[in-house]
Amino acid sequence: MRWKWIDPDSLKESEALYDGHQLRSLYAYLHHNLLGDSIIGWIGPCDIPFENMVDGEDLIAQSRICGASMVHLIIEKFDSTLAFGVATQRLLASMCKDLLEELASDHALIRKGDDLFEGNRKLSISIASQSPTSTMIHFALNVLNTGTPVPTLALEDLNIEPVGFAKELMRRFCHEIDEILCATYKVKGLPCG
Repeated sequence: MRWKWIDPDSLKESEALYDGHQLRSLYAYLHHNLLGDSIIGWIGPCDIPFENMVDGEDLIAQSRICGASMVHLIIEKFDSTLAFGVATQRLLASMCKDLLEELASDHALIRKGDDLFEGNRKLSISIASQSPTSTMIHFALNVLNTGTPVPTLALEDLNIEPVGFAKELMRRFCHEIDEILCATYKVKGLPCG
């Protein structure tokens, strides 16, 4: 798995906005020249219209998903199932929580499924979905608390610089996925019966 940080200065304003259309196969390759299993990241606003939402729960509840500034991560994994995608999504949330606790140990963060909270303040959003060719994950963290429809926690509250944090999380995540795959290569098959 490879990762790439996208400098916001290289993005047009419309490209920096995460609106859900980016959650599609080959996005990293066609827009950022990163082929194969990958994770890309950038900072930008978030505003997902209902027609781009893939979470049925949010659609039923007509929940707005938006924020003025977020770290966005998009993962694409080929040859995997949606169940693997959801498990990977939760692994990423756990790894994110671990790294945040290393850097901001005075905050009591909790993980509920694929989201991170401090009390009732929500730090992250996330979704996993599947295309005909790959599993896709969007995971994002609030950089600021502005423009959100629910009580939020932000990296700013934790005194965490977002770009360095995101790059380290992406690096660790790729290493973890590579180690998971290596672990599958060294196991002998079991005999039948």
